[in-house]
Amino acid sequence: MYAPRVFVSMFGALLVFAVATYWLSGSLSGTLIKTAICAILLQVGYFGGVIYLVWKEAKQRNGSKLAPSRVEDAEKLHVTPFNSSEPFNR
Repeated sequence: MYAPRVFVSMFGALLVFAVATYWLSGSLSGTLIKTAICAILLQVGYFGGVIYLVWKEAKQRNGSKLAPSRVEDAEKLHVTPFNSSEPFNR
């Protein structure tokens, strides 16, 4: 996850949320409070997602240390050149 993109996306989501909340309620103070709560929930969700990804990677690394035959099986798999992530499938 690229941090600047996450921050810009989060700011955009908060801006849309704030505009919609103000349009629905007409209260500036209520909008600010609800937007702050939304920002906290977004940060908690982002933190939880990062923790989950770290946990998943650590679990995968520990699993590969216990079963080295998985690496050998992965080397036997045929990979087509069309699954490349590079531009124009070089």
